[in-house]
Amino acid sequence: MLKDQDRIFTNLYGIHDWKLAGAKSRGIWDNTKTLIEMGQDGIIDAMKESGLRGRGGAGFPTGLKWSFMPKESDGRPSYLVVNADESEPGTCKDREIMRFDPHRLLEGCLVAGFAMRAVAAYIYIRGEFVQEAINLEIAIQEAYDDGLIGKNASGSGYDFDIYLHRGAGAYICGEETALIESLEGNKGQPRLKPPFPANVGVWGCPSTVNNVESIAVAPEILRRGEGWFSGLGRPNNTGTKLFCISGHVNKPCNVEEEMGIPLKELIEKHAGGVRGGWDNLLAIIPGGSSVPMLPKDICDTMLMDFDSLRDAQSGLGTAAVIVMDKSTDVIRAIERLSHFYKHESCGQCTPCREGTGWMWRVMQRLVSGDAEVEEIDMLINVSKRIEGHTICALGDAAAWPIQGLVRHFRPVIEERIKSRKAARAA
Repeated sequence: MLKDQDRIFTNLYGIHDWKLAGAKSRGIWDNTKTLIEMGQDGIIDAMKESGLRGRGGAGFPTGLKWSFMPKESDGRPSYLVVNADESEPGTCKDREIMRFDPHRLLEGCLVAGFAMRAVAAYIYIRGEFVQEAINLEIAIQEAYDDGLIGKNASGSGYDFDIYLHRGAGAYICGEETALIESLEGNKGQPRLKPPFPANVGVWGCPSTVNNVESIAVAPEILRRGEGWFSGLGRPNNTGTKLFCISGHVNKPCNVEEEMGIPLKELIEKHAGGVRGGWDNLLAIIPGGSSVPMLPKDICDTMLMDFDSLRDAQSGLGTAAVIVMDKSTDVIRAIERLSHFYKHESCGQCTPCREGTGWMWRVMQRLVSGDAEVEEIDMLINVSKRIEGHTICALGDAAAWPIQGLVRHFRPVIEERIKSRKAARAA
């Protein structure tokens, strides 16, 4: 279990003052100039050594991503883009950072922006996050007034601006290239890669898109040393992570814990356990709605990190733990997610545009049992034809929950079809 002194997000629950005075009292903006004096390569090397992997879902090494930015300018400015379009069902960790610890994010923007030779950061925030956007605007103004950002940011001789851009509530804009398109004022649709954003990003300039949590932890890692961060968690899955626990638990919550914590311990220690006890557990979606669910027998021994969950044919994703007890109709739950992905598809790629709707309509019939058993295999076949055949990962996100359902709960689906047939015959 994570010790209190190892927590990075010390105001996760909004108990303390989130404005500049409160932030400084918690060590934020503490001698930021010294961090910048580590130099661009020094910061990137420290991030690589810390083992931090992106906290937005894909888990790509953060330091490595930063190192892709050009070292020499060809005349184009470079930009840092912060993905605050947190729209994955079950996920609400970035929301708390922006609401209760906005200065931690802003300091992270400055340090990360300096490391990547960026002239400015654009924080693309989800449209529904009204209070969070207001708090961020106030924090940005406070930071400008105090000389922490802007001209000669924090006395470092480095000029750096931060802008807040509000989205309009499109899930697809959480994909980095769709976010860039939206930031430019275009329709939020993913771009083909290559070219990657580090070469041609926002306004055709080198850009790096990072999740809020990935950026917010950076200054603390540099302050305490990469060895401290890499000493937490498990090899290749280091550090702390914000987990969002929702669904059939006694105390739904957000909590910062060590990577690799057992799933059962996470739920019983922090969320008051499963409603009706651990034996009443049916399944858990461990990383937000786009990753395949896991049944209770796998959850008993599951560790919460990227590699352990990948080995169990699921994923850590955003670490949004959605708990379902035995009262849940799992087929109905996945049908609901199928509708979400059908609704949020941008329609650019045929497999996703046509396939998400087709899968949802089949799922609707599986909920009522008005289907044939052979259609289960046909559904999986179609999901495989969508997965990996689209520009962005929304096609995968639509396919994986269905694949997880069939992998672990096929007898439940078959039983419903058979009982419906028997009822009709009677």
